[in-house]
Amino acid sequence: MSVKLRFTRMGRHKDPFYRIVAADSRFARDGRYIAQIGTFDPSKQENGADINEELALKWLNLGAMPSDSVRALLSEKGIMAKFAASKVKVSKKEGK
Repeated sequence: MSVKLRFTRMGRHKDPFYRIVAADSRFARDGRYIAQIGTFDPSKQENGADINEELALKWLNLGAMPSDSVRALLSEKGIMAKFAASKVKVSKKEGK
């Protein structure tokens, strides 16, 4: 099973609201998902994303691949940098 971090579209016509979810890549975009990680409201100019950092890092460590748009949001929030730093710490511990 290939897990992806991606958006599911919610909201009204021409007023989208997105959930950031961990889902099997074979499921439909708005279909079932494994876990909800956060939300994103593009109509809010500043701080439109609300992401649970612990859940996001958990799924990234388990091998989930973020979509391009979710990766950009995670980078903006600093979560991708923390994920990269945690990978460096683990590799240094194994190199002892």
